[in-house]
Amino acid sequence: MKQNKMTAAISVVLVFEAFLLLCCIAVAQSNKVKGVINGRSGATMTVQTQDSGNVIVVLTPATQVEEPEGVFRKKHLSMTSLVPGLAVEVKGAFNAQNQLVADNVTFHGSDLQTAQDIQAGLTPTEQQVQQSQKQIQAQQQEIRQQQQQLQAQQQESAEHAAAIAANKAAIAAAIAAANKRFGELADYNILGETTVLFGNDKVALEDQYKPQLLQLAQQAKDITAYIIQVKGYASKVGSAALNQRLSTERAENVTDFLEQQGQIPLTNMLAPGAMGTSRQVAADSTAEGQADNRRVVVRILQNKGIAGT
Repeated sequence: MKQNKMTAAISVVLVFEAFLLLCCIAVAQSNKVKGVINGRSGATMTVQTQDSGNVIVVLTPATQVEEPEGVFRKKHLSMTSLVPGLAVEVKGAFNAQNQLVADNVTFHGSDLQTAQDIQAGLTPTEQQVQQSQKQIQAQQQEIRQQQQQLQAQQQESAEHAAAIAANKAAIAAAIAAANKRFGELADYNILGETTVLFGNDKVALEDQYKPQLLQLAQQAKDITAYIIQVKGYASKVGSAALNQRLSTERAENVTDFLEQQGQIPLTNMLAPGAMGTSRQVAADSTAEGQADNRRVVVRILQNKGIAGT
C-alpha cells in the first residue's frame, strides 16, 4: 500500500512537470515575429508583420543580431545593421507595454543589401532585381536540401520558405517608397547637422572636426528617441571602386568616433551610408570643389511621430 501511494505521487509530479514544459514551449513559440523594419526611434524599432500589423521591438545591449551562415553557423553583427526595409525574425519576450524585448534578431545577407540600398536612397536596377530573384531561388533550393538532410528541422525550414514569399511584397513596397522615406527624409525632422571634410585619398578623422562632432553628440542626447545618420561621400577623382571604398571608410571612422568618444549607443545609430560620388555639392573641375565633395554628413533625426509634427 505504501509503495502504491509513492508511485502515485511520483506520477502526479511527472505529469505536472510535463505540463509546465508544454506551457514554456507554447510561450516561447508565441514570442517570435517575422516582418520588415519600417521605422527606428531611439532604442526601439517597428516591425511590420503580415498577420499582426506593426510590432514595437525594444533593443537592449544584450540583444544578439545574427546572420545565418549555413545550417549551424551564425555571423554576429552590430545593431547598426537594423535599418528600415530589412526583413527580420525577432525572438524575445513581451513587456507590460506589449513591446517585444528582443533577445535575438536574425536576417539574411541578401535582405540586408536590399535594405541598405533603400537606406541610401538608391533604386535597384532590373539586373539587381533579377539577381535578388536568383538568390531567393538559391535559398529555396538550399532549404529543400536541408529538409532532406535534417528531418528534425523540417518545420523551421518550411516557415523560413513561407517568410521569403511573404516578405517579397513588403520589400518591394519599401523599395518603391525609398526615395521619399530616406532621400527626402519625409518621416523625420532634422534637428542637427555637421559636415566633416577629408583630404584627397584620406579617411582618418582630423582633430579639428572632433569638437563639433562631440557637440553634436551632446545635443542629440537631449532629444527624445533620436537617431544619428552618418553618410560618407567622395569626389570623382579616381576609380568608382576606390571612391566607394573611401566613402565607406570615412563614414565608418566618424561612426566609431561618435560611439567611442561621443558615447552614442549603437541602438541610436543607423548603419554608416557609403554614398560614393553621388550627390556632389560642388564641381569636381576645381581643387576647391573636390575638397567640398570629400565629406561625411552627420545628422540628428527624430521621427515626426515622436515630435508630434
